[in-house]
Amino acid sequence: MQTVEVIDDPSTAICALDPIRSRILAELSEPASAATLAARIGLPRQKVNYHLRTLEEHHLVCIAETRQWGGLTERLLVATAASYVVSPGAMGPVAVDPARTQDRLSAQYLIALGARIVSEVKRLLQRSTETSKRLPALSIDTVIHFRSAADRARFTEELTRAVNGLVSRYHSKTPGSRAHRVVLVAHPLPASLNPEESNQ
Repeated sequence: MQTVEVIDDPSTAICALDPIRSRILAELSEPASAATLAARIGLPRQKVNYHLRTLEEHHLVCIAETRQWGGLTERLLVATAASYVVSPGAMGPVAVDPARTQDRLSAQYLIALGARIVSEVKRLLQRSTETSKRLPALSIDTVIHFRSAADRARFTEELTRAVNGLVSRYHSKTPGSRAHRVVLVAHPLPASLNPEESNQ
């Protein structure tokens, strides 16, 4: 089972977003049979079997094990990933694109950058899986509390200078060099994720 699977096929996205199938995927973090699932989610086994076949056709679940019970074969299915994300590519021509946003300080541009990361890394991850080579990646995720807007502005200036300095030092266009995309973003935490803010 993969940790995260990116869905970029529109029909697969529609399949996964169906409320019942989404619930079934969540239940299949561990192998289970149609009968077990039917008891858990309160649906007839025939309906569960229908949804399982659809999920299997879209490669969202797979067979983990088969068991023989008398003359019958019981299939235990498992989700192909622990969690899923729908790629902007599933939206086709209307998929978000940073190039369409002029204001680079806007929230819309930040969202477009995040969407592009999903699309690009999905393609790279697929190729790394095919070649059995690990994809080199770096992620930094932290939370900082600013005392004031002035401190936030100074932090932004210092961070920009530091990144530009590193880019100038390591950027190379020599033959054999490999382009890497570096994206730094900052945004306020939603109140639901920030206990201090929600208590104010």
